[in-house]
Amino acid sequence: MSKTKAYATTSPRSPLGPFEIERREPREHDIVIEIAYCGVCHSDIHQARDEWGGSIFPMVPGHEIAGKVTKVGARVEKFKEGDLAGVGCMVDSCRTCEPCRRDLEQFCERGAAMTYNGTEMDRKTPTYGGYSQRVVVDERFALKIQPGQDLSGVAPLLCAGITTYSPLRHWKTKPGSRVGVVGLGGLGHMAVKLAAAMGAEVTMLSTSKRKEADARRLGAHEFGLTSDQATFKKLGNRFDLIIDTISAPHDYNAYLGMVKVDGTMVLLGVPPQPAPVHAFSLIGGRKSISGSLIGGIAETQEMLDFCAQHRLVADVEVIPIQQINEAYERMMKGDVRYRFSIDAKTLA
Repeated sequence: MSKTKAYATTSPRSPLGPFEIERREPREHDIVIEIAYCGVCHSDIHQARDEWGGSIFPMVPGHEIAGKVTKVGARVEKFKEGDLAGVGCMVDSCRTCEPCRRDLEQFCERGAAMTYNGTEMDRKTPTYGGYSQRVVVDERFALKIQPGQDLSGVAPLLCAGITTYSPLRHWKTKPGSRVGVVGLGGLGHMAVKLAAAMGAEVTMLSTSKRKEADARRLGAHEFGLTSDQATFKKLGNRFDLIIDTISAPHDYNAYLGMVKVDGTMVLLGVPPQPAPVHAFSLIGGRKSISGSLIGGIAETQEMLDFCAQHRLVADVEVIPIQQINEAYERMMKGDVRYRFSIDAKTLA
């Protein structure tokens, strides 16, 4: 076991602070990644503050990890020392159930081992995340990062990137597709970049006119102001796909009115209360409302390769770990464009 500096919270009401964890010595299929940057996801706040219930303390958050391989196990084939590597939301799964065999480990029937606030597949050993100096992970659940990229911007791709890439791919976004993106935040800004890179005609749907210039800078072709009810009529039956990233209460039925016949609205955000969907919002155009959860390991690698090819990274504000509590408060106010990325060197 090796002692590793980290930042942790010990209860839902406690700030994050310096903490020391133990990482296992690498087993034969493990790699050790010296963390360079870790993105700060909104779900880190939800779990650190036990807003979803079932949080495990002490907790070291962080599942958007990018760094360099410093050690490999005896039977590792995928990586060598010096390679760049990342870890996303999972560090293991049962590997044998139907979803796992289909490279959909996020839907593992036994429950995947999450990168933090969970346990290894033994259901006993706690997992600790990327607000730390290093991580040890089976090579099967590590991702290859191509050299020459800004790791501070690559790190958030391991959650924000794959969470938006996966539904765009699953619903077959292609040149000429009309895609609406609801909300310009950590997820929304990546949805705009990715959909535009896939050749789609992208419209940003936001309640704030102030977001228009940035949305267009990121690749949006059009902008719809959803605080103006006339927008819903103007854009009625327009979109093949809507990517909804909003976690605040809003009217799904209104947005479904902008989906064309046989189109789909995909929910990525999780509002605090269930939202009603009227049957007429769906049956009038054989429309679908669906959800999506991150992506499997193979698809996450595909996403990283796609982003490298198109030179896409997240827009980030790099912070020292000592500013993490302030960053949480700023995120709650929407005061970040569009992801915080922790410089792990500051843990030293």
